[in-house]
Amino acid sequence: MKLVVFGANGPTGRQVTEQAIAEGHTVTAVTRRPDAFPLKDPRLQVVGADVQDPAAVEQAVAGQDAVISALGVPYSRDPVTVYSEGITHITQAMTKQGVRRLVCVTSTVLFGVAAPGEGLFFRKVLEPFLVRFVGRTVYDDMRRLEEIVRESDRDWTVIRPGGLFDTTAVSHYQIADTRLPGRYTSRADLANALLRQAVDGGDVRTFVDVRTTEGTPSFIDLLRKEAVGSKK
Repeated sequence: MKLVVFGANGPTGRQVTEQAIAEGHTVTAVTRRPDAFPLKDPRLQVVGADVQDPAAVEQAVAGQDAVISALGVPYSRDPVTVYSEGITHITQAMTKQGVRRLVCVTSTVLFGVAAPGEGLFFRKVLEPFLVRFVGRTVYDDMRRLEEIVRESDRDWTVIRPGGLFDTTAVSHYQIADTRLPGRYTSRADLANALLRQAVDGGDVRTFVDVRTTEGTPSFIDLLRKEAVGSKK
């Protein structure tokens, strides 16, 4: 397949690109910093573009079979618009270019239900603190992204992972259309879920949770690393 990956130079985007190339797909990796993109392959085209530039987005989408958005920004007190503005330009470009399949990322907290099996302190204190204070502007814009995608006529799937962490390989992760037990999703597993949805075409017009069940970090370790500045 011909796949275009937005947010390709983020930790998840790089894994999506690498896994797709390994499966033999042709990938257009879109990043604002093409010179810094670490991967090279005959099946890979690296494009310098910003998702906030609609003309550049449309050029990247043209001729593709599917679009994967792995856009991500760190937590911030400042207003965040990259998710909603980016997906607006992506869906508009897909409509103009006749590309139907879209897969993108938000967060498991957008299911709006408590994490199954979690204790009272995590459900009532820790997670609400992250959602309402530490990551409020990010999650607000993720909600705007989901509404834009929901109202589009594309064949979309939104993946809502847990807290992201790094591993070297894809695991036997869980996937469902409801919030799953557990707190964490490895970026390798998230990348694989994005790729499987784009290539296999399942779960159309569905919000999907992905959860890693082995080798997961502690909550404090994840918060220390991820809340400080990592991107998706």
